[in-house]
Amino acid sequence: MKGVVDHLMVAPILLPLVTAALMLLVEGRGHRLKGAINLVSTLLLVVICVLLLGQVEGGGTARTGVYLLGGWAAPLGIVLVVDLLSALMLLLGAMMGLATLVYALARWHRAGVHFHPLFQLFLMGLNGAFLTGDLFNLFVFFEVMLAASYGLALHGLGAQRVKAGLHYLVINLAGSMVFLVGVAVIYGVTGTLNMADLAQRMAELESGQRALFHSGAAMLGMAFLLKAGLWPLNFWLPTTYMSASPPVAGLFSIMSKLGVYVVLRLWLLWFGPQSNLAGSTGALWLQYGGMVTILVGLAGVLSVQGTARMAGFSVLVSSGTLLTAIGFHQQGLTAAALFYLVSSTLAIGALFLLTELMERGRGMGADVLAVTQELFAETLEEGEEEEEEVGVPLPATMAILGLSFIGCASLLAGLPPLSGFVSKFALLMGLVDGGEGGVPPGHWLLAGLLVLSGLVTLMAMIRAGIRLFWPALEREVPRVRLCELGPVVSLLALCVGLTVAAGLVMDYMEATAAMLHDPGQYIRAVLGTEATAREAL
Repeated sequence: MKGVVDHLMVAPILLPLVTAALMLLVEGRGHRLKGAINLVSTLLLVVICVLLLGQVEGGGTARTGVYLLGGWAAPLGIVLVVDLLSALMLLLGAMMGLATLVYALARWHRAGVHFHPLFQLFLMGLNGAFLTGDLFNLFVFFEVMLAASYGLALHGLGAQRVKAGLHYLVINLAGSMVFLVGVAVIYGVTGTLNMADLAQRMAELESGQRALFHSGAAMLGMAFLLKAGLWPLNFWLPTTYMSASPPVAGLFSIMSKLGVYVVLRLWLLWFGPQSNLAGSTGALWLQYGGMVTILVGLAGVLSVQGTARMAGFSVLVSSGTLLTAIGFHQQGLTAAALFYLVSSTLAIGALFLLTELMERGRGMGADVLAVTQELFAETLEEGEEEEEEVGVPLPATMAILGLSFIGCASLLAGLPPLSGFVSKFALLMGLVDGGEGGVPPGHWLLAGLLVLSGLVTLMAMIRAGIRLFWPALEREVPRVRLCELGPVVSLLALCVGLTVAAGLVMDYMEATAAMLHDPGQYIRAVLGTEATAREAL
């Protein structure tokens, strides 16, 4: 890339930062103006991410772009790196941000003064974490994202939301402390924090230094597995996501994937085939910890009644599946896991947004008609403000909501022909392809859990569908707006697009997996970029 195009790599960070600063200058509750600025900025971010994806894909040839901040070369200088994986995550985050923002513009953005600046700062931290090439700035962007997420989690009214938000704040502050200590240990051992430079220096470590490095890496793993929701670090996640406002919960569905992204990036970069450091212990933690996470998520999906809480437990099922597949350290499974990551994130985000729309118009006593509903029914907290009426009751509303719910159920359960089935089928094919050595027992376990997760999710979603769309008592047609239905339908349409273009998408995922399992290109691009001439994509 040359000229202006060369600076696209830093645009996903600078654009949200400048936008947030601009919105802070708007006095009072100028929600309409802030919303317009936020929407334009997010749309522009989507365009930038599409351009970056096209540059790294390069007509079928994978390329890695490096941006030297201040003109200082790595490992001394700060670098931003965009490759197939980071470009994919940037675009996924931008699309989720756009969908949840449009949904929030119906009414949720008016529940707090600083929703829009916090929204943009969240995107800034998320994008910076996807792009950074060193651990220190990973910590910085991670904290920017978390700081914004604290405010977003508390956005709106309700004692339950405040309680869950405060728990979320305390837990993640503890995780940040562990992260910072791990970074300090790694720097003390190696003298560098550049990810690519660390991959090279690991081979030179003595036995005592290796033990310290492993300790630091384990601390980083704990911090990001906490964010990803690996058992037993996931007890906070379903309640926090369920208690957050619908657009914030939808946005948080990509936040959990940041933990998965960092684990995938560092695991294959540091403990790949080129490394002489044993990663077997970490692999077992990912494999069996991920399987337990799937079981915990399935138990939650089957036991709860609220659709929002069910979506929160679905996040655990998704994260457990991804982390287990990563732990097996096979290129084919990694490609299938990336496809599953995109599909499940879009589906869960759509379900979070859809939940509020489906619950509108239902009587306060409708839930007690379910056999087990009385055990799980939730009432409004004392002093919580009643929900305002928005939108209009269109005749086709129930049909659209019902079809959208069926789409979410099919995607999460992995029913054909949508992308949820394609991704799970690809995972199953990778698991049973054992080669000459046969299929390992762990592969059979994950294959069984994938089938079980589809069955359990289908049962839970059918029960929820009956409760929501086939009530014994009459209900009013929900009042909704097009800007609320549009994001849900758009996210599901993207999943349909993944199904139609499954071959092309899978080719991209396979190229990404090949790059991750052979990180030499990444290392050469980062360490080989001179300060006098930035490497062009």
